[in-house]
Amino acid sequence: MYLATTGRRPDAPPLPAGAGRRVPGTVVALGAVSLVTDVSSEMVTAVLPLYLVLGLGLSPLQFGFLDGLFNGATALVRLLGGRLADRGGGRHRTVAGVGYLLSALSRLGLLLAGGAAGGIAAALAADRLGKGLRTAPRDALISLSAPPEALGRAFGVHRAMDTTGALLGPLVAFAVLWATADAYDAVFVVSFATGLLGVLVLVLFVPAGAAAPGRTAAPKPARRRSGALGDPAFRRVVTAAALLGAATIGDSFLYLLLQRGLDLPAVLFPLLPLGAAACYLLLAVPVGRLADRTGRRTPFLCGHGALLAAYLTLTAAPSWATAVLTLVLLGVFYAATDGVLMALAGPVLPPDGRAGGLAVLQTGQALARLVGAAGFGAAWTWWGPRPALTVAAVALAAALAAAWRILPGREVS
Repeated sequence: MYLATTGRRPDAPPLPAGAGRRVPGTVVALGAVSLVTDVSSEMVTAVLPLYLVLGLGLSPLQFGFLDGLFNGATALVRLLGGRLADRGGGRHRTVAGVGYLLSALSRLGLLLAGGAAGGIAAALAADRLGKGLRTAPRDALISLSAPPEALGRAFGVHRAMDTTGALLGPLVAFAVLWATADAYDAVFVVSFATGLLGVLVLVLFVPAGAAAPGRTAAPKPARRRSGALGDPAFRRVVTAAALLGAATIGDSFLYLLLQRGLDLPAVLFPLLPLGAAACYLLLAVPVGRLADRTGRRTPFLCGHGALLAAYLTLTAAPSWATAVLTLVLLGVFYAATDGVLMALAGPVLPPDGRAGGLAVLQTGQALARLVGAAGFGAAWTWWGPRPALTVAAVALAAALAAAWRILPGREVS
């Protein structure tokens, strides 16, 4: 077992000519699935507040409950998805497909729910359950399809395609609303059809099994009873990710601080995430390639350094320059951490336990971020936004120092 953080292993067999420059077809196919699925999901996300509050007349308290359900129901389900994918071997595509299908059907659930809050809640829960089921098996397929020394670029390509879908989704939603005179049902129908297209792409173009090109099958290591967390190298990755996640305050707070500082009209508020997403899209692949060449530990930590710089930038006098810099730094943060973390952890895990291990990592990070967001919200309420942001910056700096010592700086045998 080793942690690939600094390039190729000395004893690794040579790759076929061009293998190091190609992105495996499975990764591209999964990226296409994520692109199409994100168009579907972001269509709903973009119009959901308008639909629930203005269209159905839900109170802010009811919307807050449903929004929390929509965003917070995936953490523990990821463990189930990872465990199911690892059982029996070769189930990664099947479990991921169930997750994608469940999310697509949830759009139909929103259409059939009408104005019933219970039906809407069930549809949103189904969408989050689907996302939780598919995330770990999908990332495991990416990790198993690319050679260890090219995982950074593989995840970068996937995340870039995924982000493209996230950028297109709101544009498609508002185009549908414009063409249909604000018919929200039409958005749900188009989203449902687009989600089914993503499932079809998965079935037709993603193979059931995955193996890194140019690699011969390695003997399976004996499965530890303690699971993925029994590996010291993986425990260090999980611990570092959780510490850094607990010091992350959440994007919504950053956007709200920008909106307040600039006195931005509410109608323009949805444009703020697009700035960070565009930067993420541009940098995901280059940063992934850099991580493969220099080691993944340094870009991952530098990405959190960019987030710390964003916090510090927000403490300065508000201006359009600081707003643009904050959005750029947030995009750098995601480009240097999201896929890079999966590439950092993947080689530590055995092939037959990779989905479950990545699910543990993703769940730990998600729960830590929930704690961080709740803590920042409480600090904002008690002390105000600027003192709370200062405390968050200090906490992130401390977490960075701890993670620098926890994460290994070289390959671990």
